[in-house]
Amino acid sequence: MNLQRPNGTDVTQTSNRSRDVVPGSGICSRCIDGCRGNCEVFKSSFRGREVIYPGPFGEVTAGGDKDYPIDYSHLNILGYAYGAKGLPDGAEGTPDNTLFPFADTETVFGTEHPVRMKVPVFTGALGSTEIARKNWEHFAIGAAISGISLVCGENVCGIDPELELDDKGRVTRSPDMERRIENYRRYHQGYGDILVQLNVEDTRLGVAEYVTQTLGVETVELKWGQGAKSIGGEIKVNDLERALELQRRGYLVTPDPSDPAIQASYHDGAIRQFERHSRLGFIDRDDFAASVSRLRELGAKRVTLKTGAYSMRELAMAMKWASENRIDLLTIDGAPGGTGMSPWRMMEEWGIPTFYLQCMVNELAEKLASRGEFVPDLAMAGGFSTEDHIFKVLALGSPHMKAVCMGRALMIPGFVGKNIDLWMAEEDLPKTVSAFGTTKEEIFVNYETLKSEFGDVVDEFPLGAIALHAFCDKLKVGLQQLMSGSRNFSLPAISRADLVALTEEAAKVSNIPYVMDAYRDEAMRIIEG
Repeated sequence: MNLQRPNGTDVTQTSNRSRDVVPGSGICSRCIDGCRGNCEVFKSSFRGREVIYPGPFGEVTAGGDKDYPIDYSHLNILGYAYGAKGLPDGAEGTPDNTLFPFADTETVFGTEHPVRMKVPVFTGALGSTEIARKNWEHFAIGAAISGISLVCGENVCGIDPELELDDKGRVTRSPDMERRIENYRRYHQGYGDILVQLNVEDTRLGVAEYVTQTLGVETVELKWGQGAKSIGGEIKVNDLERALELQRRGYLVTPDPSDPAIQASYHDGAIRQFERHSRLGFIDRDDFAASVSRLRELGAKRVTLKTGAYSMRELAMAMKWASENRIDLLTIDGAPGGTGMSPWRMMEEWGIPTFYLQCMVNELAEKLASRGEFVPDLAMAGGFSTEDHIFKVLALGSPHMKAVCMGRALMIPGFVGKNIDLWMAEEDLPKTVSAFGTTKEEIFVNYETLKSEFGDVVDEFPLGAIALHAFCDKLKVGLQQLMSGSRNFSLPAISRADLVALTEEAAKVSNIPYVMDAYRDEAMRIIEG
């Protein structure tokens, strides 16, 4: 099985000349002196480190395309013709009370101050990348009106051009953070919440104190990592003075903008961008407990943890320490992940793939439960985009899995709606859109529904927000249909028994019955009875 193809990919804007490529190296089987490009080795020979990252920065999100041996498509959802679960008050199922719109897609996470969401999804961490910053209004308002949670990612304060610090280097005001929180809260309807992440730099800048005590944020997320990379967050900046400013704030900026040779290269036009990197975080059991306690003392009603595609050892640390400190939600992000900026080869070749990682999560959660220990509410991230993904994740992780974190899939509607707005203004709608009309009322199937709920203020909503709401509605209805077909009319009713593994290898990894073995004993008793 050819799992990946190095050295030429659209993500790094490179490609191989030859139709025949050496599988291991990705180099053309016949590499010609005089070739005019454009494989990664060719491009790296004059652009160097630039070719590490997806591009163009600020215009794309990228997701790894490595084909893993097992993924969620190796599971199928079972349907039944007998019985029904999760009906209100334990009612018996009838053809009249089991219509699919009756399936309840609401989920809850959290301990003392639970959060309800209308659909069991929430956004990935939308932090300091340019694509998150410039599209934030679409994402935030869309999440709020859809009744889902929104994660404001790391480094937002640290890169704010208008950041104000006290004489100890602690945040006193961040207009961009204020904007982000206000955008979500403005149309918040009581479902979901905004989570603000903290990394090493955020902790040093006093972001937790600022967002909880000044801005009234109720949910703070500690960040250990993500599925796309094992190093800290990264962005690019185009301006030398901006790069120097971020360096003065304590960030690692490469190439070094204070180096005269680098400055000369910048003025020559050879260096056009600088990279800002976050530091690696180091975890410690006592430090983690102290951090959780401190956040609660600052006023955080909920403390959550996001961890990445690390080894099973780090996963066990995350789950055990989250249990000890009664974390409100633990999100585990599997490889390959999707991001605004991560090293491409790291995204392809690093970390535990999501399916395998969730199976590890299940094993450890059951171990905690068998010992009578608290199992935190769990969520999985790592390449999800459809309602069947949601069902399979919740079923595979039942009863502890509460939601799915969607990164790129919840960003795409924001882009789509924003661009439809631009295309309408320019009278340049593509046929894929104009086939449905030329006005927002004609194009967006949910426009009048939103207007009946929110009134004329809908006319002020950015179209990316309306698009995100339409996508969430599609997820909800699709999930309701899958739930109805499997005779589950509430999310807690979904269980591992609603899945079968299509391959023996998937059955071995997941401990889900192989398709030829599922319900075999019951079937034989019926035949023999």
